[in-house]
Amino acid sequence: MIRLSDGGAYLVNGSRIVEDSPTAPEEIRSLTGNTVTKEEGARETISYGILERHNTSGNMEKLKIRFDKLTSHDITFVGIIQTARASGLEKFPMPYVLTNCHNSLCAVGGTINEDDHMFGLSCARKYGGVYVPPHQAVIHQYAREMLAGGGRMILGSDSHTRYGALGTMAMGEGGPELVKQLLNQTYDINMPEVVAVYLTGTPRKGVGPQDVALAIIGAVFERGYVNNKVMEFVGPGVQSLSADFRIGIDVMTTETTCLSSVWVTDDTIREFYEIHGRSEEYVELAPGGVAYYDGLVTVDLDQIEPMIAMPFHPSNTYTIEEVRRNPMDIIADVEKRARVSLGGSVEYSLKDKVIDGKFHVDQGIIAGCAGGGFENICAAADILRGASIGAGGFTLSVYPASMPIYMELIKNGCAATILETGAVLKTAFCGPCFGAGDTPANNAFSIRHSTRNFPNREGSKLQSGQISSVALMDARSIAATAANQGVLTPATEFDGSLHSYQYYFDEAIYKNRVFDSKGVADPSVEIRLGPNIKDWPEMAELPEHLLLRVVAEIHDPVTTTDELIPSGETSSYRSNPLGLAEFTLSRKVPEYVGLAKDIQLAQKAIAEGTCPVEAKPELKPVMESVHTMFPEAGKGNIGFGSVIFAVKPGDGSAREQAASCQKVLGGWANIANEYATKRYRSNLINWGMLPFLIDRGELPFANLDYLFVPGIRKAVEEAAPEVTAYVVKQDGLAPFTLRLSEMTEEERQIILKGCLINYNRV
Repeated sequence: MIRLSDGGAYLVNGSRIVEDSPTAPEEIRSLTGNTVTKEEGARETISYGILERHNTSGNMEKLKIRFDKLTSHDITFVGIIQTARASGLEKFPMPYVLTNCHNSLCAVGGTINEDDHMFGLSCARKYGGVYVPPHQAVIHQYAREMLAGGGRMILGSDSHTRYGALGTMAMGEGGPELVKQLLNQTYDINMPEVVAVYLTGTPRKGVGPQDVALAIIGAVFERGYVNNKVMEFVGPGVQSLSADFRIGIDVMTTETTCLSSVWVTDDTIREFYEIHGRSEEYVELAPGGVAYYDGLVTVDLDQIEPMIAMPFHPSNTYTIEEVRRNPMDIIADVEKRARVSLGGSVEYSLKDKVIDGKFHVDQGIIAGCAGGGFENICAAADILRGASIGAGGFTLSVYPASMPIYMELIKNGCAATILETGAVLKTAFCGPCFGAGDTPANNAFSIRHSTRNFPNREGSKLQSGQISSVALMDARSIAATAANQGVLTPATEFDGSLHSYQYYFDEAIYKNRVFDSKGVADPSVEIRLGPNIKDWPEMAELPEHLLLRVVAEIHDPVTTTDELIPSGETSSYRSNPLGLAEFTLSRKVPEYVGLAKDIQLAQKAIAEGTCPVEAKPELKPVMESVHTMFPEAGKGNIGFGSVIFAVKPGDGSAREQAASCQKVLGGWANIANEYATKRYRSNLINWGMLPFLIDRGELPFANLDYLFVPGIRKAVEEAAPEVTAYVVKQDGLAPFTLRLSEMTEEERQIILKGCLINYNRV
């Protein structure tokens, strides 16, 4: 079904794979008559060509990328624009689309959410952007319909910014990276490795894009096979897939932790652009005659079965048939994993879901950038035709990804087919994907064609004793389960017909409702600032020395951004840095905020010109221990704050608040064995936090210990690869090593200045 090669591979003429081996050069010579080196072949990938055209450095090993377009939604664009304004923003230098698909429900937090929307509209007018009102489109569907273009690059402040199926290399990053683009700076990365995803065959009836995506995620995630690399989809199997099917696989590549993705394009993608009235954006993309890839994922589409990602990660994958055949053993494994993820904070069991040997689920959701596509919903309608979801506890909600899709479902009758089953059809909204809509009952089990199933993504609150679960499935099998009134059922058991529906894109609703400045700014417009929209607090430069208190120690294999800053109800506070910071690690380490604020008292005393030891007397013996080796530390050359340790933090969302909330509470650093994603590490740096690394093994420190890091400013200035830090003990200082890893000159300057705002401040 899925095979991962141990090394690289050559793709010859777009169809023939030659895996790297001592005999590979001779085999290529026999096929082409030429000898091709790996370096020459690497330049023949689609990815290399797109990156080369957008690189401004002149050095393809050290890229400085300028994107063509930007996009954000309403839990990120306020902070981004506020940061850029503080740095002198006068006009959006490129098309920037502000969508409103996360804080669409304006019933929580008073006027907060709609205030953010009005802020966005006023900024689109003032700086020359595009504003998509709530309920019109989820961020990524609007980008597919109106922004994507062959060979282009788009940067979005949402981790699922993936438009590779349309020939667009798109990346999801934290807000500061968009700020850099708005200020005419660059996105700086080393040239990423490129992995070929070689598709063969044709999916069986009832198998959908989420099934293929979950199979790939399950195969590559744990090995880190594509971590921070570009996935390039090639092979004869691509031609068997519709545009919507490709899009459905592509958007889920984020869950592999890859950097980006891109696909070969053909007449199917040409037709997509023609349907959307943008035929000029189509570009035929294909690798050169002999392209070399740093890895190879081979996917036999014929062999893909309906899949399910059990709680609490998209990589926790099984076939649906495995779960039906052996539910109790799989449940036992899920419960074992849950004890790690949930920390034993609530009772958690799924055994009651098995009744008379059948697995029963409580809720179905088809939604968002992954599930809300036209073909997914039409297929679900065909499977549901004539069925009833029943009058019991099972519910089904369907969220088309954009209003044009919704309109077409009404016109072709699929909307009526779904509604008459007892299901509910809702507007374009990302809420179910991050815990802000369709929250199920306690201990309920929800199957969703959405992007993630991390703990609490469905809205439960551990601190209140509430827990429910999300499993990821394809819309087709969700519909089959719904037709079976909640009994887990793969869509391959559906014996009816799945029709081929022609999609007609009607842009009228966008023309009537979306504000598009056409790139023309109006400086006379006053920005609307609601009472919850706050400026970032002042942040200090990196001092000569640091005294840090460990205020959280997390040993989970992976820590998600959702655990660092919860999604869901906290979204209403994302325009208020201090208000949002109160939720930091609240579901993982509830005592974190109090501990971080406690040590922050010392740093605040410095800012106020008073003595930090007087503000926090317990520091006196700590500083006495420090002075046994470093008597010069103090009197204006030392900073105080907090640090967290996590094994592998930052999987999941691109939200910068996972880092900025730590910063506004006095965080100076993270210590990790590795960082789950490039974007989380970038978020730390852009908020002036040191991304320390430490070797795996027993830690030299424990939670609540004080760590002294002498000469840290000089180490950053001189690009030192590592520093010697000390655990402060009663009898002295115990040394250990922290690694800094590679940073660009700009990243070092941001750290030294204290954050990106300070770096750019005018």
